[in-house]
Amino acid sequence: MKYLKTIILAIFLLNLYNFASASEVYFVDMKKILNESKAGKGAHDYLKKNIESTNKKLEKEASALKKEETDLIAKKKILSSEDYKKNLNALRKKSIDHQKKRREASNQWVKKKNQARAKLIQAVNPILQKYMTDNKIEIVIDKKDILLANSNFELTDKILELLDKEIKSINLN
Repeated sequence: MKYLKTIILAIFLLNLYNFASASEVYFVDMKKILNESKAGKGAHDYLKKNIESTNKKLEKEASALKKEETDLIAKKKILSSEDYKKNLNALRKKSIDHQKKRREASNQWVKKKNQARAKLIQAVNPILQKYMTDNKIEIVIDKKDILLANSNFELTDKILELLDKEIKSINLN
């Protein structure tokens, strides 16, 4: 029993020594890097303009469909039953096509946004690795995964500055 206590105490002290000698853990705010870098802002602006122009086109199409619907309702008493049904079915088909276009535009936007994010992360990784090697840092984690840390261990602004020097924009086409 005496030996068991001694062994447990020795293991505890060795682990405490290893923990004390462990390297410091640094962190970066990837969300800030992706949103505030020159390349990230450029990609965001490009995507925003793209979705706004697409939305304008779709809104014009939607208003044309509404106008066509009101015209059809106004002509309901004038048209024969068969013509009315034919026109109504054509209008429904146009409406369904419009909804498909809207969904496709939304899916395209999400896809391009994810592509931009992936390209930016690919660009950040070598910069981060080089910084880690130059400064003998062993671990860097994302800020969102930290509960509490000393702000002296944050590298976000340094990495953001290096990224802005290295990459001005990313190609999204």
